[in-house]
Amino acid sequence: MSRLSNRQDSSEIIVRPFDGLARIHPNASGMDIGAHEIMVCVPGPDSTQAIRAFGTYTVDLYAIADWLQQSGIRTVAMESTGVYWIPLFETLEARGLQCCLISATAIKRFPGRKSDVLDCQWIQTLHSYGLLADSFRTEADLVALRTLLRHREKLISHRSPHVLHMQKSLLQMNIQLSQVLSDVTGVTGQAIIRAIVTGERDPQKLAAMRNYRCQKDEQEIAKALTGTWRAEHLFVLQQSLGFFDFYTQQIEACDAEIERTYAAIRPHWGDPDNQAPLPPKKAKSHSRNAPKGVQVRFHLRRIAGVDIIAVHGISVSLAQTIIAEIGTDMSKFPTEKNFCSWLGLAPHNEITGGKVIRSYTLKNHNRAGQAFRQAVASVIRSNCAFGAFYRRLKSRLGPAQAVVATAHKIARTVYHMLKFQLEYQTISATEYEQHFREREIKYLQRKAAQFGFALFPSTVSAYAVS
Repeated sequence: MSRLSNRQDSSEIIVRPFDGLARIHPNASGMDIGAHEIMVCVPGPDSTQAIRAFGTYTVDLYAIADWLQQSGIRTVAMESTGVYWIPLFETLEARGLQCCLISATAIKRFPGRKSDVLDCQWIQTLHSYGLLADSFRTEADLVALRTLLRHREKLISHRSPHVLHMQKSLLQMNIQLSQVLSDVTGVTGQAIIRAIVTGERDPQKLAAMRNYRCQKDEQEIAKALTGTWRAEHLFVLQQSLGFFDFYTQQIEACDAEIERTYAAIRPHWGDPDNQAPLPPKKAKSHSRNAPKGVQVRFHLRRIAGVDIIAVHGISVSLAQTIIAEIGTDMSKFPTEKNFCSWLGLAPHNEITGGKVIRSYTLKNHNRAGQAFRQAVASVIRSNCAFGAFYRRLKSRLGPAQAVVATAHKIARTVYHMLKFQLEYQTISATEYEQHFREREIKYLQRKAAQFGFALFPSTVSAYAVS
């Protein structure tokens, strides 16, 4: 028996967790979505809750939408359980209901739940009081583009092992093609491998397929193409090449679908016909896995209103990943701090007594945040402001923290470009260092003035001997 039940006035000391709170969403519904059943809770008469169980077929989703509209529901909260929530979310959104996607951590942080309360009841209660934070979801017209880009990324990852299988088969026959070519999937490498699969064994004829841009000459390539030509390894090479061609065809088909999806997206920022012409292509911006036949830069400029590919470090592939993941409507993020925190690029400070005792970056799987981190790898040695910023922080914080800080800076730049429709202005490393020096001088002058001192430029050389 519990200690509370031994008291006579136990009912007087029960604390209700929501006493004194006003209902923000009186017409709110909560849902618990599973693989085979969906539990829906709506507010009933006299502060009660009505609960119904539905199936997961499409007719059941329509029945849920009809019941919610008949009950006067305007907003719906559901937990992000795998991918089961997506069909219901899209169905209710098409009916004009406001759908809120809630993470599991947002629900568990509130105490007071009893064991006899269903998940849908608890979600409906928290949502009616406005205690649940809605997870970010990009614009509806960009969801299809995001799905295709994620699928294309998986196709590329599935194709990569077969390239390694081809290299392994060649090495097992002592065909050292990878030593004379930087990329066996390039023009020369593919021509040689396809000739080997069709039956060509003469090293001189194979070396004659060399592209004029190869650094190695034909004699050295011919030496590398002298091997044992074992039948089992040739069979593996043939099958690996077939898999590589299959995934390449699928990627090309996916690129064609991405092009059609881009053309169907309509921008919301203004008139795309009044845009200035695109700047020239960046130097050394070739990407092996870049979409072929898709005018990505043109479409992204038309959709976003600004050219984020002009930002140092952001390639065509990274730019379309960023736009598909974050969208173009920055009003969902009040400030750049909220934006960088959602990306996982802001520090998480543990504060005790007004003092930061620990600071670290929370781990997450945000694809846009990973894209900004990848952009840093392109500016580490470049002559731009981001490169100078990285090199300055690396000497003080180390490479790991410098990467996160530089990605944070690039993300803030993209945020301001999208929110205020500002084009990127290039700043060289020299200009950045000059601005940094001026800020440091102003800071030192201000600190000296606080202590009653004044700073003056020194006329004596720093290397003068007294």
